[in-house]
This record gives sequence, C-alpha cells and structure tokens, in this order.
Amino acid sequence: MLTFAAAVLFLIITPGPGVMTTAGFGAAYGFRPSLRYVLGLFIGTNLVMLSVMTGLAAIILSVPWLRMVLMVGSVGYLLYLAARIAFAGAKISFMEAKTAPGVLGGVMLQAINPKAYAVNSSLILGFNYAPNSFLFEMVTKALIMNAIWIPIHLAWLWAGVSLNRLNLPTRTQRAINILMALSMLGVVALALWSTSRSV
Repeated sequence: MLTFAAAVLFLIITPGPGVMTTAGFGAAYGFRPSLRYVLGLFIGTNLVMLSVMTGLAAIILSVPWLRMVLMVGSVGYLLYLAARIAFAGAKISFMEAKTAPGVLGGVMLQAINPKAYAVNSSLILGFNYAPNSFLFEMVTKALIMNAIWIPIHLAWLWAGVSLNRLNLPTRTQRAINILMALSMLGVVALALWSTSRSV
C-alpha cells in the first residue's frame, strides 16, 4: 500500500490540466470562486476513477472514433480554459471572464481529461496489493487517492491565490495569467503528441 500511495503522490502532483487550471484560476479569481471549480474536479476525478474500476473507461476508450472525439473535446476545452485564464480581468469585451468556471466546469474537464484516465488506469490496474479481495483493494485505493488528491489540489489553489494576493501591478498579473495559459497549451501539446505516438 505504501508503494501505491507514493505512486499516487508522484502522479497527481505533476502538472496536468487539473492542477494547472486550479493554480491559474486561483491566481486569476481568488480562493472562493475557484474552490467551486476544484470541487467539480474532485467529483470528476472520482467519476473517472469509478469508470476505470468498473471497466467502463476501457470499453469507451477501446472505440477509436469515440476516443478521438474525447481527445478533440479535451483539446478544445483546454484551449477554452487557457483563454479564460489568459484574459481574466481583460478589457477585451468579447473575452473578459469575471468569474472562474464552477462545479460543472471542473467535472467536464476531468470527464475529457486524458491525464485523468491515464493516471487512474495506471494506479488502479498497476498496483495489486490485495488480489484476494477486489472490493477491499478498490475501496482503499479510492480512499488513499482522495486523501492525497485533496491536499495537493488545495496546495495548487493556494499557490495561485498567493500570487493573486501579492497585489501585483495589473501588467505583471496579466503576464502571470498568460504564462499560466501558455503552460496549459503546453499540456495540450503534450497530450496531442502522446496520442499521435500511440495511434
């Protein structure tokens, strides 16, 4: 179980769409508006985990056209979120975003987030420590993953909020928002590259 917990820590703490958007929205909008988004990520993560545990994710991802639809949806949504972060507080009327996405936005991201499926699949299927008790293993894995997931995402949110609280000049805050958005685009590029190699 300790090996599993260590793997969870290292796989979840690495930057992916969830933690990047959490920090980005924390920096752009502050703690309370972004906390609703993190709650959505939490719900979405657990739905993805459940789909992996039940085998539903394997069935869905085995259909090539459906996997491609999910990838295109994921890339499109990540681009949208990157734009929300980059233009937070901007005076460009067609793009200004005054509030962070809520619970539904977080759930949607995890539902189409390739990293969420990859991480959950490798953790749930790759570490068998109770082969004679499937239910015990799945319940303890869910508890361990959530016990690590929650503080990590709250720490990323706090890091983003800390940037927000520095009362940086508008120009510096805009540069940080754009940097966060570019990091998101880097995640998108990595996801596309990874998908093209596996096809």
